[in-house]
Formats: sequence, structure tokens, C-alpha cells
Amino acid sequence: MRSSEEIVASLREAFGAVGVVLPSLCVDPVTGTGKEPYALVQLGRCNVRTAERLVAVLREAAEVRRRPLAAPPADAPAPR
Repeated sequence: MRSSEEIVASLREAFGAVGVVLPSLCVDPVTGTGKEPYALVQLGRCNVRTAERLVAVLREAAEVRRRPLAAPPADAPAPR
């Protein structure tokens, strides 16, 4: 299992890839040092522009999930 810090780093990278920067993103210091197997992740605070960008990214992702899969073109080679 990956560490909490590794997961937060991956989350930071994924947000960054879609243009979202959450400056307070971190492992919750209380749950991160406790005996619980899963620490909480603090997404933290962000400014309104970042919140708007996050809304846009989430809406776009939701729209992609709702789209039906397109059939391959008739002249596409058959999968192996």
C-alpha cells in the first residue's frame, strides 16, 4: 500500500495536470500520525478562481462519463 504522502503527491500531480492547484493539499496531521490505517487528506482552502476551475474540470469529467462509447470506424482494423 502506498503511503499517505505518496497518495497526496499523486493527487497534487493529477490536479495540476488539469490546471487545478490546491495550495493547502496535505495529509491531515492528526489522522496521519494516529493508528488508523487510513489518514484523512485535507484538500484545504483555495481561492475562488481555483474553485471555479475545479468545478469546470469536475463537470467536464462527469460529461465524459455520460457519453456513450463511439463505435470504431467501419474501415478500422479488427482488434487482435
